[in-house]
Parts: sequence; C-alpha cells; structure tokens
Amino acid sequence: MKYFCYQIGIELKNQLVSLRKEFFRKTIHICTAFVPIFLSFAHNTTIVCLCVAGILYIIAESLRTNGHEIPLISDITAAAARKRDENKFVLGPVTLVAGIISSAILWTESSATVGILALAFGDGLASLAGKTFGKIRVPYTNGKTVEGSLTCFAAIFCSTFFVTENCMISLLVATAGALIEVLPLKDFDNLLIPILLGGIVSYFA
Repeated sequence: MKYFCYQIGIELKNQLVSLRKEFFRKTIHICTAFVPIFLSFAHNTTIVCLCVAGILYIIAESLRTNGHEIPLISDITAAAARKRDENKFVLGPVTLVAGIISSAILWTESSATVGILALAFGDGLASLAGKTFGKIRVPYTNGKTVEGSLTCFAAIFCSTFFVTENCMISLLVATAGALIEVLPLKDFDNLLIPILLGGIVSYFA
C-alpha cells in the first residue's frame, strides 16, 4: 500500500512539473501576439530583430547541448523543455521565429497578423486546454485531445474575425488551423500555422 501511494505521488509530481513547463512554454508562445503591433510600426526592424534573436538562440542552444550553459537563455530553455527534448537541441523557438518571419515576409500585414495570432492563441491555448482538462484523446496524434482542438478552433476563429471581420474566412481559417494543430507535427506546426493560415487569408480576402 505504501509503495502504491508512493508511485501515485511520483506520478502526480511528474504531471505537475509537466503542466508547469507547459504553462511557461505557452506563455512565451502567447506573447508572440505582440509581434504584429511591432510589425505595424517598424516592419523591417522587427524582422531584423527576430532574425537576430533566432540566430542568438541557435548559438546558445548549440553551446548548451555541448555542455556550455549560457546564463538566462539556457535557464529559460531548460525551464520550458518538454521531456522529449531532454538532452537534445530544443527546436521549438527556432520554428516559432521562422514561422513568424516567413509569414511577415510572404503576406500582407493583415494576412500575416492572422497567421501570427493563430499561432499565438490557437496553438498556445490548445496545448494548455488539452493538458489542463483534456479527456478525449484523438487517435494517432501523440496524445492530443478533442478539448484542445476545440479550444484551438475557437481561439483562431475569434482572432481571425477580430482582424478580418469576415465570418466565412474566419471559419475556414479556424478549421484549417485546428486540423494542422491536431497533426503530430511536433514543433513544425509553429512553422506551418502562420504561413498556411496567412496564405489562406491572402488568397480569399
């Protein structure tokens, strides 16, 4: 009985650590919603800053994986890293920055804004919802949940409608975003969501 209780305690502790990491990681994710504001005021400067940030992260993360800790950057990476990323190069921030930069370069300001907000809120909130109260698993998706997908759909619909004020486009973008998010793409949904959803708005708007 003591061993059983001990195992439950260990499992609960691991779940809490995982949830805390997810909240921290997705808080960073959601903060990318501020990028369109910076793009509207200083488009080229913002893109340059994002490129510099991405390069600095790649250098710092490469050093970390080789045993050379970089103050602050390595601490943040370690605090946000998933279990699957332990002792590996954490790719998420690279695809996140690359997706935002690509969307900002490829599409108009409003289309890029839709893609970036979908990444910030749709992908970010989907993971939090799935981890917090997700119960119904979607088969073949590495543990993603119906609750997370519905949260993703709702978040993308609301953010897209806020930008476009077009219900049909918002439904189309939200549906596409939820389908992309539910796929087992690991960190590459950070790249696909802003590019593809921004492209949809650019084509149909």
